[in-house]
Amino acid sequence: MVARLAPDVHHVFAGDSALGGERHSREAVERWFERLFRLCPQLHFEVGRVISSGPPWDIWGAAEWIGHVRPAAGEPYVNMGTHVFRIRNGRVAYFHAYEHSQKVARACEQMAALGLEEAAAAPIID
Repeated sequence: MVARLAPDVHHVFAGDSALGGERHSREAVERWFERLFRLCPQLHFEVGRVISSGPPWDIWGAAEWIGHVRPAAGEPYVNMGTHVFRIRNGRVAYFHAYEHSQKVARACEQMAALGLEEAAAAPIID
């Protein structure tokens, strides 16, 4: 995963949860994805519309999605959102998730209440 990220990648995931915040390095984004898959080991996305613009070396785009999430503990849920992204020279330079952040926060609260301490951890930011 890290090899496909630009060295100065910028990742934004809204909300007040263990998954929220902004990251500005490959290492922080990699730690974020590791946490995401520990907290939500089963994710399935249905991708809807995808739009893009720009030359092949500097593409901006957006993708709508519906996410089916089965957290490590607690109730499964469905979330809808859009990612806005930039691919510069074949590497992801920017991606911002616009999703229902309260659903993510509630899932983290539920996991923490069921004993998953990481679900209540401070966001990974840099």
